Amino acid sequence: MRLEGKVALVVGAGSSGPGVGNGRAVSSLFAREGARVVCADINLPSAEETVRMIREAGGEAAAVQGDATRSEDAKRMVDFTVDRYGKLDILVNVVGIASGLGILETSEEEWDRVVATNLKSIFLVSRHAVPVMIKGGGGVIINISSAAGFVAHPSLSYGTTKAAIINMTRCMAVDLARYGIRVNCIAPGFLDTPMVAPIMTEERRTFLSQVIPLGKIGTAWDTAYAALYLASDEASYVTGITLVVDGGLLAAGGRRRGEEKRL
Repeated sequence: MRLEGKVALVVGAGSSGPGVGNGRAVSSLFAREGARVVCADINLPSAEETVRMIREAGGEAAAVQGDATRSEDAKRMVDFTVDRYGKLDILVNVVGIASGLGILETSEEEWDRVVATNLKSIFLVSRHAVPVMIKGGGGVIINISSAAGFVAHPSLSYGTTKAAIINMTRCMAVDLARYGIRVNCIAPGFLDTPMVAPIMTEERRTFLSQVIPLGKIGTAWDTAYAALYLASDEASYVTGITLVVDGGLLAAGGRRRGEEKRL
């Protein structure tokens, strides 16, 4: 019960397809660890499905619909949380979309859509959540980026926004430390989630198992357990970091397993 007595708002708590994505895993694990969880998503039925899973497991949760790229919706998510549970201790910004387009193929509309979803949403929800946390004496904000934020990525908008989230986290952490608010980031690598399912061919799965040092593709639960640590009091002296959850892929630099140089 590492989050007993805490109230968490998970933005992007649904799932983009059948199965368990990052937001659903984080919400479920937080509830299992004692938190009361508000599951926010633009897709209300998906958020309600997460709530159903939590309640069936004996946890406490509620769903709210909203578009995190709209300030009025972001405020409503925060207000709903406070009205329902009386406070807000933990905010997890999970919302994100991917685009596989480079600079020549990316339209202005597509650029704006990805930037708003991946970056503006964090700004808006956090902006409304922070005053509530200050009033409550502190809190925790966790932003979900990607290992793609550390490398040149085929998608201009995705790679750029995920890199921006990493530095946005640092800026927020330094700015909000005086209020007792910790801000950290998680950068997952390739995970077996509904978001990547459409592109996860057997050929790609085999290739990834060869280049990921741990020899396997992660799951949304790997992200969730990283978030649990950052949200808990065990990380009370941790702020401004990006925790990479990628099986060692970034550290290996793309080398296949067994190709490491031996000293």
